[in-house]
Parts: sequence; C-alpha cells; structure tokens
Amino acid sequence: MAQHKTAITPDPTPTEDLSPLPQTRDALLALHRETRRRRNAAAHGSPEHVAAIALLGRIEIEVARIERAMDPPLV
Repeated sequence: MAQHKTAITPDPTPTEDLSPLPQTRDALLALHRETRRRRNAAAHGSPEHVAAIALLGRIEIEVARIERAMDPPLV
C-alpha cells in the first residue's frame, strides 16, 4: 500500500502579534521585559502564553541581528 504524504504548513498563532518590532536594542530589551511579564502572568498553554512566547522569539532574533551588526559585535 502506497503512503500518501501531505505537506502541512503551520499557520501562525491566531493571537501572534506580527506588527513591526522596534529597531533599537534598548527598545527591544524593554519590550522583551514587558513580554516576559505578560508570558509569566498568562495561564500556561493559553493563547496569550503561546503568543508571548512567539513574540519573545521574534524579539530575541532582532536583538541578535543588531548585536551582530555592532562594531565590534557583542556576540
């Protein structure tokens, strides 16, 4: 029997915030602190908790991008 595989593309979390992030390291770190507070206050596994985790990932990627571009790089 042949197996049929279907490509599954995950949809973004419905509560995930896809708005543009600040472009300065200081503003990103402030947003990171605020988002950690929101994540910690949300019920584990709730849509708010999941969205905060996703936003933290986006913020951390931007901070890393900025830090790599610094002269000298912070990483």
